[in-house]
Amino acid sequence: MTAFHVSLVGRKDLSGEIYRQIRRAILARQLRPGDTLPAGRELARTLAVSRATVTIAYERLAAEGFVTSRQGSGTFVSESIAPTLGEKTGRREKTRRRSAGVLAPRPIWQSIALPPMVFDRPARFDFRGGICDASLFPHNSWRRSVTWALRAGETTAGIYEHPAGHPTLRAAIARHIGISRGIRTTADDIVITNGTQQALDVLARALLAPGDGIAVEDPSYVTPRLLFTALGMRVVRVPVDRQGLVVDALPRGVRAVYVTPSHQFPLSVTMTLPRRQALLAWAEHNNAAIIEDDYDSEFRFGGRPLEPLQTLDEKGRVVYVGSFSKTMLPTLRLGFLVTPPSLREALHKAKFVNDWHSSTLAQAALARFIDEGAFARHIRRMTAIYRERHQILADIITRDFAEHLELIPSTTGLHLTALARKMRGDQFKDVARRAAGRGVAVQAGFTVSGTSRAGVMLGYGGIPTGHIKEGMRLLRTCFDG
Repeated sequence: MTAFHVSLVGRKDLSGEIYRQIRRAILARQLRPGDTLPAGRELARTLAVSRATVTIAYERLAAEGFVTSRQGSGTFVSESIAPTLGEKTGRREKTRRRSAGVLAPRPIWQSIALPPMVFDRPARFDFRGGICDASLFPHNSWRRSVTWALRAGETTAGIYEHPAGHPTLRAAIARHIGISRGIRTTADDIVITNGTQQALDVLARALLAPGDGIAVEDPSYVTPRLLFTALGMRVVRVPVDRQGLVVDALPRGVRAVYVTPSHQFPLSVTMTLPRRQALLAWAEHNNAAIIEDDYDSEFRFGGRPLEPLQTLDEKGRVVYVGSFSKTMLPTLRLGFLVTPPSLREALHKAKFVNDWHSSTLAQAALARFIDEGAFARHIRRMTAIYRERHQILADIITRDFAEHLELIPSTTGLHLTALARKMRGDQFKDVARRAAGRGVAVQAGFTVSGTSRAGVMLGYGGIPTGHIKEGMRLLRTCFDG
């Protein structure tokens, strides 16, 4: 039986109102063909009217073909109903157009656009960055973890959790990043979030006030910059070179700096040890915080890994941000913060007022997935696959695109970056448009700070290994017009 709302408040023709509101719901497809209407006695009791009042309305609907009745089964929306039936009966339904409204959003929301990937259909050759290969996700192992979490009972207890997150997942993450990244932490320092973006949101709310300055890399991942602006912070762009963020260019008066030191987004460079040390010294001298976004460094293909900034921090100025969007699936919407003890309570409160806590079921399942070793096995498997794709793509760029692109060496993550030798950023937009017409998806590129030189980011997470060569062949033809 389908539940629906009928309002008789202030109405006089009660049976007529019941008829009209049910008829309107049928024509609007709120009640669909085959849906069951409540029994007349039950609807009469719910609406506090006589049964005869409901019967008259039902009989009128049946006479006009909107509903059918079956003895002993009930009353159903007619299977043959058409959306335009109201016009065919000669009783044109008056369309009530809702006003656009007089409420106006803050101007900042007029300048923010949703990313194209929210709407675009998957391309045959998808070289966009930030995409993992969902086809290789270990669905069977994950299904067993979810089933276990459901059977455990704690995820269906009907209670709210602590804002910091499920204790078993916090402990599992602390162990994992301690082994894989050398992060010094305990479960008490972990706060579970709905991905990186919410981690940055609750951190900004806990640490910064509207009007405070925050430095970001230039070029950088645009969404955090938009987030900080929307929260009223004063965002200052700081250039990046082959050694990472240019610390000497950091201005005075900013209270925090947001960086991606392990695999700079989008330039792909790794911040050198001297720069890391200089950044920590700058933060100490200026009483500032460092937000370290380690978004895809689980996938490393060679070279000696540099320690995260957090492991070099002796003063508690670094907040480490991690995510499972690249290592697992972005639809999982789970990330985490590693916070210094001084911010712990404020972050718990910020998470509480934001959304209380993340999905308990997903957290319990992920904790099991990590503790049973399935996560580590998945990372090892995907690293081998991504390493092959990384090498194929790097070889093609170096060989076939040498006239147009200069590859930036990289041994981490899910994308490679190249600098255009002659092309400007606006010109690469034309290349991206031509490529889209040939089934090749690439992002429009970016402009390197302080120059008119274009940068091009090519991802290999969302394209099968066997499709890379053909996709790059098609992309190469787009550079020639």
